[in-house]
Amino acid sequence: MNTIFDYLIIGAGLFGASFAQKIREHGKTCLVIDKRIHIGGNTYCRNEEGINIHEYGAHIFHTDKEDIWQYVNRFIQFNHFINSPLANYKGQLYNLPFNMNTFNKLWGVNTPEEAKGILEKQRKAYQHITEPKNLEEQALKLCGEDIYRTFIKEYTEKQWGCSTTELPAFIIRRLPFRFTYDNNYFDDPYQGIPIGGYNLLIANLLKGVEVKLSTNYFDNREFFDSLAKKIVFTGCIDEFFNYEFGHLDYRSLKFEHEYLKINNFQGNAVINYNEASVPFTRIIEHKHFEFGQQPHTIITKEYPQSYQIGGEPYYPINNEKNMKTIKQYKEKSIYYSNVLFGGRLAQYAYLDMDDTIEAALYLAKKELNS
Repeated sequence: MNTIFDYLIIGAGLFGASFAQKIREHGKTCLVIDKRIHIGGNTYCRNEEGINIHEYGAHIFHTDKEDIWQYVNRFIQFNHFINSPLANYKGQLYNLPFNMNTFNKLWGVNTPEEAKGILEKQRKAYQHITEPKNLEEQALKLCGEDIYRTFIKEYTEKQWGCSTTELPAFIIRRLPFRFTYDNNYFDDPYQGIPIGGYNLLIANLLKGVEVKLSTNYFDNREFFDSLAKKIVFTGCIDEFFNYEFGHLDYRSLKFEHEYLKINNFQGNAVINYNEASVPFTRIIEHKHFEFGQQPHTIITKEYPQSYQIGGEPYYPINNEKNMKTIKQYKEKSIYYSNVLFGGRLAQYAYLDMDDTIEAALYLAKKELNS
């Protein structure tokens, strides 16, 4: 590894792989390193007896950007999976997102006008709240009592590990309501799962790129810095700056996988469990992402938990403390002209996959034109 590269890319996830592909396509050299034993970051899938397990939680590709859809389809074909999750509350199953099927089950209404009438009546009771102080007040103002109590309060408190009265109102600036019998969770015109799994997409993006796995940048930072003219960093930005302004907070997840000798456990890829008495937030049945016909199935229960250094950071906690801290890190990063920061951990943001790819391609284009 004595070669001097144009770019050292730290992280073999979707951002790093997309940047590497575009840079290499235009004649630049790069080395990708990752501390994990596999490529793909959180999109990585572990294959077990013919079923691709979404090892770090469900990843469903969706976008309204035609150029990004065309880009990913250069490297792999996608199936026609449509995300239609369900919510289980006290043994009753409801369709998500909130649509006429949801309202019919919740209120017994059949027409959009009936649903709108109940929704407006319940909202009216909270219109005196002009400036919501917390998530609970914001949610009640947006959707009223029934939807808040059934779908939002207990699920959200499990997800974030605190009361909705302790969470900032801006977490839910709006709630989508659909007055049609349509269970398609996303409005985006393009969606699906890579046929054969995300590993193939990442491997094709990294084709011809030198990749070193089980390689931690922080174990020999000075050496790795010497290998390339520029660095693309996709890890935790606070770690890069040695926590100078303090640690950024995250929520983490624990996954429990279970192999079952039946061909179909829940009949759907994703079912949320809203009530507080159930410790997990959802069950994923992976085979349904790829329309699997195996005689067995594998399910995963997803448990939110607090994040500890050395664990897996998943969701940034967008409170006042963390917003102040990330602002300090981003301001400092401006002075590191040879380091480019990108991806969800370096940006301290929850990013959809299409936004991640778009940002990586934009950064690559900017570099190529500089």
